[in-house]
Amino acid sequence: MMFLELSNGFTNTILIFILTLLFSLPLGIGIYYLKSSKILPIRALFSFFVSLMRGTPLMLQLMFVYFGPYYIFGFRSPDRFFAVIVTFSLNYSCYFAEIYRGGFEAIHKSQFEAAKIMGLSKALTFRKIILPQVIKIIIPSITNEVITLVKDTSLAMVIAVSETFTIAKSMAARDASISPYVAVAIFYFFMNYLVEYIMKKIERKIKNNA
Repeated sequence: MMFLELSNGFTNTILIFILTLLFSLPLGIGIYYLKSSKILPIRALFSFFVSLMRGTPLMLQLMFVYFGPYYIFGFRSPDRFFAVIVTFSLNYSCYFAEIYRGGFEAIHKSQFEAAKIMGLSKALTFRKIILPQVIKIIIPSITNEVITLVKDTSLAMVIAVSETFTIAKSMAARDASISPYVAVAIFYFFMNYLVEYIMKKIERKIKNNA
């Protein structure tokens, strides 16, 4: 019965997790390239944006995205869940952008030069030589961020989105029981275990194919 009541929270938590990854991983690549732009204003703007998103609490960002439009423009965000996905995606894309930066900067420039001498196009060089090495380098850091994301989904409660922890908190107060918290702890543990297992399988496959 308890797990049935918590099921809606489990669903929302998993949705926040999946949608955030779906948007933030590719968005992070775009932010990385814009932050590395040769055009100074663009580079400065996105460098500041990344610093801002990484230097302020995710909880505060959630409140700003949801309540900010009302105080600044006079209208509310259309949907709480939408505000959560936007905030999480922007926040994590900035972390992923820095991970991508570390991966690309670890590749020595001589590899680009060697590929050019061999007559390979930029696209082929990137796809066949650079990208596999970058993925191999960044996988451990990506894994850490993905595990952190699982736990950060609980912050959605700040703007009253009914994720796992919100429902458990309400049930614990109503029933004067710690059991909902135990159930949530088990849920987060197994979700993180599953994420870590999948990421290790991917990392092992990449190493074997290298």
